[in-house]
Amino acid sequence: MKPYDTEQDKKEQVREMFDRIAPAYDRLNHTLSFQIDKLWRRHVVRIVRRMQPRRILDVATGTGDLALAMARRMRGVQVLGVDLSENMLAEARRKATACGLDERVVLSLGDAERLEVADASVDVVTVAFGVRNFGDLGAGLREIARVLKPGGKVVILEFSTPRNPLFRRVYGLYSHRLLPAIGGISKDRKAYEYLPASVDEFPAPECFMAMMREAGFKDCRARSQSLGIAQIYTGEK
Repeated sequence: MKPYDTEQDKKEQVREMFDRIAPAYDRLNHTLSFQIDKLWRRHVVRIVRRMQPRRILDVATGTGDLALAMARRMRGVQVLGVDLSENMLAEARRKATACGLDERVVLSLGDAERLEVADASVDVVTVAFGVRNFGDLGAGLREIARVLKPGGKVVILEFSTPRNPLFRRVYGLYSHRLLPAIGGISKDRKAYEYLPASVDEFPAPECFMAMMREAGFKDCRARSQSLGIAQIYTGEK
């Protein structure tokens, strides 16, 4: 079963859902990952920092956690964060202002498949927990390749399905039974059902890296995080 209504445009459904859950999104992500998403983001920041970028594009920036973490840890870097959801961006702007990073983190409404960013203009593109929400995954990856400079890098953090059969079963029970129950308490059960279902639908690491290569990336790698709950994918244009 699809994690969204096939009679309505997926991107529109995703935008509406994230507009609706924006105030609770950080809590939702932390719950889905057992709070370990904070550690994974730190891993992403370390990877990006080694690349010594000057201009970073954070696609599907959401509430801005990764964009702000990169700006905080990399002096002089400029981060552009784009997202479909205005309510998510409002949360990100609030956090950017609170930590004094609103001049170095620019947040704009934008579609990952039609980025209003010039060709070959950014050093690194990051995406944290966003690629599985793209309406057209291949188109989104091609757009990322378009805006990257030659030799530029993409770093993608995304949930995945654990490979270990026992752990996969335990995690599946947690994500498909417990999370929707939590969602029922929060009066947004549908969002809590969508997130784990969208993880199930997302391609396995080998298939996703094949899509990355088809979009124009080379040296594609996947780093498994926390027994396969997530992956950090990297590739070079």
